[in-house]
Amino acid sequence: MPATALHQPPAAASALHATDIAIDALHEAILKSLDDDQAVEVISIPLAGKSSIADHMVIASGRSTRQVASMANKIAEKLKREFGKIARIEGLTTADWVLIDADDVIIHLFRPEVRTFYNLERMWAFGDDEKKPAAGLSA
Repeated sequence: MPATALHQPPAAASALHATDIAIDALHEAILKSLDDDQAVEVISIPLAGKSSIADHMVIASGRSTRQVASMANKIAEKLKREFGKIARIEGLTTADWVLIDADDVIIHLFRPEVRTFYNLERMWAFGDDEKKPAAGLSA
């Protein structure tokens, strides 16, 4: 019997489950790195099923451009070391707003005043209460 959209062969279902676990591990590693670096106001917005750009968007602030740049570099190093991912980074030279594209997780790191100005949380909340503080992280 051919596989349908509602019934996937066990191998396909297993591969999807493994992918979900890998994405969750990547997401958790990013959140832990931000927590270790004392990022401020870390939130995670689930995008799975809402956007094809990623499964998660993480937004955090640093107290200075130096802290923002340091957090970005540490995340990039961790992604390469633990996941074999080469993250694409934009904005590192000024470090007011650094974007890290880790494929399944998009990370935005801001200085507080720049974050307030752009207000990405509002743009990506889709009018519902999907915006969640990252578990275990202090604001």
